[in-house]
Amino acid sequence: MDSQTSQTSPAPHTFQVDLRGLVDLLSHHLYSSPRVYLRELLQNAVDAITARRAEQADCPARVRLRAEGGTLRVEDSGVGLTEADVHELLATIGRSSKRADGLQAARSEFLGQFGIGLLACFVVAERIRVVSRSARTPDAAPVEWTARDDGSYTVRTLPSGARPEPGTTVELVARPGAAEWLDAARVLELARDFGSLLPYDVRVGEEPVTDLPAPWNRPYPSPATRRVALARHCHDLFGFTPLDSIELDVPLAGVRGVAYVLPSAVSPAQRATHRVHLKGMLLTERAEQLLPDWAFFVRCVLDTDSLRPTASREALYEDETLAAVREALGERIRAWLTGLAVGDPERLAAFLAVHHLGVKSLARHDKEMLRTMLPWLPFETTDGRLSLEEFAQRHTVVHFTRTVEEYRQVAPIASAQGVGVVNGGYTYDSELVEALPSVRPGTVVAELDAETVTAHLDAVDPAEELALSDFLAAARTALDPLGCDVVLRAFRPLTVPALHLDDRAARHEQARADAEAQADDLWAGILGSLRGGAPRARLVLNHLNPLIRRLGSLDRPELIGTAVESLYGQALLMAQRPLRPADSALLNRAFIGLLEWATHREEGR
Repeated sequence: MDSQTSQTSPAPHTFQVDLRGLVDLLSHHLYSSPRVYLRELLQNAVDAITARRAEQADCPARVRLRAEGGTLRVEDSGVGLTEADVHELLATIGRSSKRADGLQAARSEFLGQFGIGLLACFVVAERIRVVSRSARTPDAAPVEWTARDDGSYTVRTLPSGARPEPGTTVELVARPGAAEWLDAARVLELARDFGSLLPYDVRVGEEPVTDLPAPWNRPYPSPATRRVALARHCHDLFGFTPLDSIELDVPLAGVRGVAYVLPSAVSPAQRATHRVHLKGMLLTERAEQLLPDWAFFVRCVLDTDSLRPTASREALYEDETLAAVREALGERIRAWLTGLAVGDPERLAAFLAVHHLGVKSLARHDKEMLRTMLPWLPFETTDGRLSLEEFAQRHTVVHFTRTVEEYRQVAPIASAQGVGVVNGGYTYDSELVEALPSVRPGTVVAELDAETVTAHLDAVDPAEELALSDFLAAARTALDPLGCDVVLRAFRPLTVPALHLDDRAARHEQARADAEAQADDLWAGILGSLRGGAPRARLVLNHLNPLIRRLGSLDRPELIGTAVESLYGQALLMAQRPLRPADSALLNRAFIGLLEWATHREEGR
């Protein structure tokens, strides 16, 4: 069986590569922009020098770029190639010189990992010419490899004088429409962007490209001088002057850099992007997964030799190393915040005035951070804008609401009754209030609902309430279709005639009832079966208010109903609650009714 199968098996064939199609794939899908061609050239040159220095530590380390008339020459003093190397490496797509014998042990020193190499240069060039002489085989003649974008190439040996010293020269001739990418000014701009931190002497013409040491590695005469220098670097790099700079130094992960604190607030949902260099070469300026999500208030720039790039070398590969680096960098930012709280409260206050949301996000999951920031994080309360620590010192029970609407309903009344309330409706605030007892033992935290507020209002004398029973009955009849009860209490301030109170359970029940009223028989039955026993919303009338006292003396149920509907609408507006269609209709009806009553009264005189 096996013998028969082997005899009938077809002979294998070699894939044929359409170079034009592959270049189109690179330019439109793998790489974000043609600009990366220069990074590939710099990368090959730097890797060649690194390879030579692994064997000849004192060899020259130079990269020279010269652009003129639609051509670009890149010359390095690296390890160079023999004719056999050229056939094996340059003519084979996907092969990397970093896999060559004797280099495996030093592979971590190289920038390139995927062997795409010169192929990326066809994004901007129609012809590539490489002249190279090997440092490993000094007696080997220089070799020339010339390739075109149609997939053809030629190889020939040159006289020794064509290149006396070891190294490689790469010459690009621009493809039609791409000459701008080989312009001298553009080449210098790209070289400085990609290669400013490279460890070797790189120049475009006579202009230096590298700018070492990196700003965060330079010595400065004082911390203040360092802060000013880093702020200038941030402005040049990112276009803003930072509130502060944070050292990012993780030696075990081979990471060194700086994080700059944004001077203005940003949305937590906005993905922060960072600038990452890999062994000195710019990898990406849009790294999103480098820091924890809560650290959206910083932009960082760093150099690393441990993180892995993706195939395009324009992003970071998500693996365990990146996760560990992300956690370590988060610890550095957390330590910076803690240091400000201990030693520089003025700078901390300036930071929190802009970025309190980011710190609150961190404090939700970090008890130590919550404990540290407790005296500093601002919250909206009935006592003004205070920290939770200060608010808890003033009140035996820390009441809070889960929504801004609930807070607006009760804040004026609760404040007048001496009940302290924290607005937990903003992002993260209710979670932090609920976490307060875990870092401040003995603190009592309670969610404030309609029942609690009503319980803090003074009851009316039973005899007086009995005398108003007809008025209250007419008021309840008027508001019953809206799912709202009417109660009578005495509270301050006297200027508030009525208070609308409900909670989430009451709102959910009202929404269900509204949906049931508008549904067909089938859905009405289903929604009716979901009816809950939650308390209804209530309109609390203030017995101390003069207007309520005068309305209580009315003996006309229709007028009482119109007046109470007006109070209900006014209470909704005061609470800044969104109005349902039924509420809007009620306001219009009550306004017209009051006008008609006033007009008829004038006509009857």
